[in-house]
Amino acid sequence: MKKQKDWFKDRGYPHFTNKTPMSVRKHIERYVSNPKKIAKHSFFPLIFKEIKQRRFKLSDFNGELIHSHKKKNKNGKTVSNSKIREILYATHIDAHIYSYYTQQIITPKYEDYLKQNPLLSDSITAYRKVKTEDEVKFKNNVHFAKDVFDEIERRETCVALVLDIENFFPTLNHKKLKLAWAKILGCKTLPKDHFNLFKASTRFSYVRLNDLKTKKGHFDEKELAKHKKNGKHTFFENIKELLGSKIIVHKNQKLNEKKELVGIPQGLPISALLANIYMLAFDEAIINELTLKHDVFYRRYSDDIVVLCPENKIDIIENYIFDEIQKIDLKISKEKTEKILFKVDDDKLKSYKIDGVNLIENIPLNYLGFEFYGYQTLIKSKNLAQFYREMKGAVKRKHKRVESIKEKFLLDNAPLFKRKLYRLYSYKGAKSREIPAKRTEFIKGKAITKTFERKFRGNYLRYVYRASDDLEAPEIKRQLRNHWKILQKTIKRYDFSNVKKIE
Repeated sequence: MKKQKDWFKDRGYPHFTNKTPMSVRKHIERYVSNPKKIAKHSFFPLIFKEIKQRRFKLSDFNGELIHSHKKKNKNGKTVSNSKIREILYATHIDAHIYSYYTQQIITPKYEDYLKQNPLLSDSITAYRKVKTEDEVKFKNNVHFAKDVFDEIERRETCVALVLDIENFFPTLNHKKLKLAWAKILGCKTLPKDHFNLFKASTRFSYVRLNDLKTKKGHFDEKELAKHKKNGKHTFFENIKELLGSKIIVHKNQKLNEKKELVGIPQGLPISALLANIYMLAFDEAIINELTLKHDVFYRRYSDDIVVLCPENKIDIIENYIFDEIQKIDLKISKEKTEKILFKVDDDKLKSYKIDGVNLIENIPLNYLGFEFYGYQTLIKSKNLAQFYREMKGAVKRKHKRVESIKEKFLLDNAPLFKRKLYRLYSYKGAKSREIPAKRTEFIKGKAITKTFERKFRGNYLRYVYRASDDLEAPEIKRQLRNHWKILQKTIKRYDFSNVKKIE
């Protein structure tokens, strides 16, 4: 059986406090396990960054549906289809506190609560350590998707209702979260140490990462190097230096329609658990009213909800879910809501999208990165397209690097080093292995570089091959059967001295 993840993690990023290597673990553990100290602990500002995810979606342009990276907004302007994910991350000591309380204190109580109701426990899949049936490892999104697909095959005729909660983490109501947190602990109010964590997770302050790039959009490398020589992997010498600078420290002041404070940061070690705790009242209502009374199969993976039910009950089920989600001050995204009918036709289980009174044949159920058609299961086409975009982008960057070397050193030829490309984007990197790595640390003002072996856990193809086996869907492997040809063809488009160009 795989071991649980350790709450202590040596995080490498720079922040407002210094790194905490394994050598100080015992000291950190004594501190984070002391409720009196945590009750008085002053949490530092978080660092805020945005991750932009490019999306290729079906968009409406003047009544014509076109697959594009852009879309028309409400004002008729063409804007990017990109999804911006807001991530906030804590200082090293604060992250240890969040992680310790998550794994050692709150999660065991949450799991004990769920164990009282097996139906409830089975329904909540994200951010948990759920053992596989053979108890050799923990389930992942592949196993959770298989549970849903297997249930559809068992029922044969049913409707899959897929719903997505709108703007999930930034809209969680603070009052309701506090009550749910206390309920899991078995208390009427939060103990002082937990209340301090609650305040830090809801009334948090943050600094934008871009504001720390003070040298024409880049970090001040000289300043960072100076701190490193003094043994500090930080942006500032101390917190007073941050507060005395011109950098703005923002505060979470998001309000809902009732003028109540909402939102927790996505990116903290405790955020995922708090999201699950917040949804507990909703999960229980669905199990008690729909699963037990109407034979509804319910699964929730974070903010992705899927229910399986008879076709004649779909309106009742949908209305009940919308009513219950409103009770916890959240909204269902109507744009992302899908209804897929499954039924046997010509001795074959097929999928049909319910579009008003019309049925559109062979439109799959999209769930956790897979497309389920009834008679076959495939990797989501969007994910495959992203894999090939990343592959081609990596080769293009390699070519730019080679061209800059040729220009700098006045060379006529420069080779392409293929090993890393093959490891990341071909079947040659599908196996885990130990690979050489280096780490440089400043000890007493001197840079000391150490070599070590780090574990490479395989690439995207490893994930695809294992998903194909776990889902018993050999058709998934066929989706990537041409990846080697595509990689070689992409490489041959560029001028590398050790690669034959396409004639």
